[in-house]
Amino acid sequence: MLYRYPLPLLLLTLLCTCVSAQLQAQQSPVGHKTLHDRTLESLEPYQEFLSIPNDARIKGQLEPNLVWLEKEFAKRGFVGRRLKNEGIDLLLFTYQAATPKAETVLFYGHVDGQSVDVSKWILSPPFKPVYGTMTAMADGTINYQKVATLPAKPETTDVRLFARASSDAKAPIMLFLVAWDQMIADGKRPNYTVKFIIDSMEEFSSPDLPGAVKTHRAALAADHLIILDGPVHITNQPTIVGGARGIASARLTVYGPKLPQHSGHYGNYAPNPALRLAQLLASMKNDAGRVTIPGYYDGIEIDAATRRILDGVPDDANSIHQKIGFSQPDGVGRNLQEALQYPSLNIKGMSSGWVGLSARTIIPNTAVVNMDLRLVKESDGDRLLGLVRNHIKAQGYYIIPEGREPTDEERANHARLASFGGKTSYAAFRTDLNGKTGSWLQNAIKHTFGKDPVLIRTMGGSVPIAPFVTELDVPAVVLPLVNPDNNQHSPNENILLKNYFKGAETLYGVLTEKL
Repeated sequence: MLYRYPLPLLLLTLLCTCVSAQLQAQQSPVGHKTLHDRTLESLEPYQEFLSIPNDARIKGQLEPNLVWLEKEFAKRGFVGRRLKNEGIDLLLFTYQAATPKAETVLFYGHVDGQSVDVSKWILSPPFKPVYGTMTAMADGTINYQKVATLPAKPETTDVRLFARASSDAKAPIMLFLVAWDQMIADGKRPNYTVKFIIDSMEEFSSPDLPGAVKTHRAALAADHLIILDGPVHITNQPTIVGGARGIASARLTVYGPKLPQHSGHYGNYAPNPALRLAQLLASMKNDAGRVTIPGYYDGIEIDAATRRILDGVPDDANSIHQKIGFSQPDGVGRNLQEALQYPSLNIKGMSSGWVGLSARTIIPNTAVVNMDLRLVKESDGDRLLGLVRNHIKAQGYYIIPEGREPTDEERANHARLASFGGKTSYAAFRTDLNGKTGSWLQNAIKHTFGKDPVLIRTMGGSVPIAPFVTELDVPAVVLPLVNPDNNQHSPNENILLKNYFKGAETLYGVLTEKL
């Protein structure tokens, strides 16, 4: 006999079958494990993950990382696909919610790491993970010590795991998988569709990300975006961040004589480009560190409500000054959090002539500075770069195109010569922490740890996530997990095991919190 079922019932049956298949693919072995047990066991496979080199600048290095991720997410019932773009593939993993109309949460992480200088790693090479400790000494040096045996309760100690990308940012990916396994073993699942996008070139400023997001807009569509990157507040408490600053970069060259000249023969006569560059840079800021270029801070307003959020961050100014090593901060804002609400103009490196044992008695032929401009939501990077260029012109400089030397005619007709170029890598973003996305995360952390998280309006660093926010029109919040003293981007990068275990708890709380 032929039975006829209504179409909605048939669709519901198919959906339940898919959900059942996903759950069966992830059932934990017989014998229930706690989240602590699972986190402890994950340290060994995590070290295997960290052993895979991940410099996006080296051709082919990212592919083994992508293969590892595809295997691990597939084991847990996620549907994976590679999103093609001009650079290295992005990876997108999806786990469908039980109900068709459920909201979608897109998690963002990146698998690439900063380039390494092997000679600077103290305990072990960067891709040979090792346990150890890191102690700041009274004379300002750092003492590193290996730990041969993992303590019985590593989450209660100061033991760290040292390796490139141990914090930035393979840890959030691994901890997401650990939390996911525990959630499934506990018979739970999110009441929302989960998507996880893996960026392969974040440390390379994700140059192809804007185009990729536009091309794959439908696949990436979401109602909430959670960025798993960056360190927690300096007090090492659970933290939620409402945004990140964008970044633009610039290069300024001031020209002197065609060739370096003898300082005895031409000193006091031939203009010195190093001195002129110093004077030009000094004209851009006052003694308090505030940018004096007209219009640079336009649009920035700190109202009473914003000031309450900023003042609620438990920064200890004296501790910060002592740890970093200065006594008087710049006067851009009343405190650190307020200073981060303004765009910056930072000198990240200068070069002219020779120094140290190689110093020579010459007048250099050029002086070069590289700068970065950290952007806030109210500031546009191209506009700020234009303001800097106009300021240089206003100081009497004739600006030539980058990439060439001044011509003889230009040298004859212009007393001050410079080249200037720059570009905006990505914009800033900021989400209201008391909106739906931020409130949901606050509830998850409060239910997990019994207290409110530290709320930071915007982080000082930059993440190339702006294309997601603008193209997908989605509220984005940063959920940092790792310790603030992790040597991010530097030799001897590490994750404090306290943070590793707490990170698993945090993500378990988020995955199981009803949206």
